[in-house]
Amino acid sequence: MAILLTLFVYFTVLLLISKLTTRKATNGVFFKANNTSPWYMVAFGMIGASISGVTFVSVPGMVNKISMTYLQTCMGFIVGYVLVSFVLLPVYYRLNLTTIYSFLEQRFGVYAYKTGAIFFLLAKMIGSAIRFYVVCIILQQFVLNALGIPFYVTVLAMVLLIWLYTYRGGIKTLVFTDVFQTFCMLTALILIIYGVVDALGMSMSEAITTVWNDPRSKIFEWNDASSTQYFWKQFFSGAFIVVVMTGLDQDMMQKNLTCKSLKEAQKDMCTYGLAFLPTNFLFLFLGVLLSLLATQQGIALPKAGDDLLPMFAATGNLGQLVLVLFSIGIIAASFSSADSALTALTTTMCIDVCNKPENESFRKRVHIAMAVVFALFILIFKALNNTSAIDAIYIMCAYTYGPLLGLFAFGLFTSHKLHDRFVPYVAILAPCLCWTLSYVSENWWGYKFGYELLLINGALSFLGFYMLKRSK
Repeated sequence: MAILLTLFVYFTVLLLISKLTTRKATNGVFFKANNTSPWYMVAFGMIGASISGVTFVSVPGMVNKISMTYLQTCMGFIVGYVLVSFVLLPVYYRLNLTTIYSFLEQRFGVYAYKTGAIFFLLAKMIGSAIRFYVVCIILQQFVLNALGIPFYVTVLAMVLLIWLYTYRGGIKTLVFTDVFQTFCMLTALILIIYGVVDALGMSMSEAITTVWNDPRSKIFEWNDASSTQYFWKQFFSGAFIVVVMTGLDQDMMQKNLTCKSLKEAQKDMCTYGLAFLPTNFLFLFLGVLLSLLATQQGIALPKAGDDLLPMFAATGNLGQLVLVLFSIGIIAASFSSADSALTALTTTMCIDVCNKPENESFRKRVHIAMAVVFALFILIFKALNNTSAIDAIYIMCAYTYGPLLGLFAFGLFTSHKLHDRFVPYVAILAPCLCWTLSYVSENWWGYKFGYELLLINGALSFLGFYMLKRSK
């Protein structure tokens, strides 16, 4: 009952924020907030928007497999955000873009433009639906099943709530709701940490010392270059992930483009880029504490790291308050990423695919359609109930960013024009070649590609586009 009451209050606040921020809602407000967003609010809210509900439950469990070496990737994130701030943002602001894929039209033509937008729609719809599906499953298993709520009701209710507070104000509303949701997520995280420390019978200073001396607090791997946790692999992977998955992603860039000026947008991005390091440290710190508590109480650690935090929250070992905090934290993290994805999908469909940036009634219909498709994808994933199928879909999402990387790199770092009508063929061929290379490598040579496959995909796309270059 306490959980339902808390969630009711939480969602009421979201709807109230939506009401207050959409008194004069237009398409300009929905898509760009009329470029009036304070940079510090965008920066704080982006912490929550960039940390999904999956991250909320996954990162603490990492410590039992790879210690705290994930922080090496977070250090790379900082470099990536600096690159996006000073390489990509100046281009987007100079061209006064609403969607970043408009750059491709101005640089190459309509085929490149539509190709970039469609690849984004495909990747974002599938990727966001999967992440939201995972969160729904976790909430269903550890919280809502006990209340007798069916899974399809959970999904439909959560998607409906997202649609309700975004359908009028869009990105303007999200700037404010993200601040609230990031605050809730971080508050829940800190209070859960205090609850675990108390359950261990320690003071906070004792907990810090204990974690510092625990072998799972290892951050750096300098010696084994073959390890996937080797520092330079993790560091450069982190930088590369941010450039591709943030700088070339309409969802992640849309709020940054609502700031009043390029300078403010750069301050916003660099600020929240730096914030990822301490935020993820808190998640990992919690993971070590939970592992210590499991040992102290004689509880076997779960085989899946993702189950570590939910296991303690659901068993009631830490009290009803922690269960409530866990529910708020995971919902805040998942909603702040899912709502921005839904808004970005609507923006790209209206502006890039259908070329109707001024038609408000059309935008509202598209927003409804995107919400319906989003819910259907989640229910389809539940029907599949197949981990390998889900993994395959994640891989497909990664493939779709390769052509985007190649297109943007070719546009930014060369002065060539393209035979534009052939761009879609290269964008399809490059991922196919990557899949072939991955299959042959794993089955013939025993080498399984990781993050580097995305880089190869981008390089093949770039090479294909270079072959399409034409004289000025």
